[in-house]
Amino acid sequence: MSRVVQASFFKRDPLTCARELIGTELVWGECSGIVVEVEAYAAINDEAAHTFTRPSTRSFIDRNKAGAAYVYFNYGVHWMLNVLVKGDENGFVLFRALEPLRGIQLMKRRRAVNDVRQLCSGPGKITQALAITGRDHEMDLCSDPRHCFVSNSRATFDVVADKRIGITRSAHLPWRFTLRGSPFVSRAVKLEHRSSVR
Repeated sequence: MSRVVQASFFKRDPLTCARELIGTELVWGECSGIVVEVEAYAAINDEAAHTFTRPSTRSFIDRNKAGAAYVYFNYGVHWMLNVLVKGDENGFVLFRALEPLRGIQLMKRRRAVNDVRQLCSGPGKITQALAITGRDHEMDLCSDPRHCFVSNSRATFDVVADKRIGITRSAHLPWRFTLRGSPFVSRAVKLEHRSSVR
């Protein structure tokens, strides 16, 4: 049975939320995709997180509720979509790859790419395919059925944990989570730490 993921889901720690977002469907307007790769970032003691160096990110956490979109421009090149987690530990989940599900032709036009596996196989590709920009920053992703996550409570997913990508600080932490065997991830998995998620 499918249902929209509620704000209570995001009132937990970033690692739990990240693992359990694998296999959910990210709905964005006319398009959607199955989440196959994410990374978790902790608000405290994680040198790779924006909260470590940016007071504006700490302010974002203070003024927003769990489930809010945190969208930023990365190196002046790509928008990046994250969701805010506020529980016993605060932080973010960065979306790194989707398996396109609906609106594939529209995604192809936006990306100027025909290979479905290349449409959303990276965080910048996701935002381009879904037309996500800074205007979506601070959007509530738990109240609008056109911009939300949908989960199937009966499904099970085999999740693999390994190191996060493209960072130099806190790079040893196995906080990247992928759907085992998915051809839609941004980069192949090297480590094989299994953490099955229902």
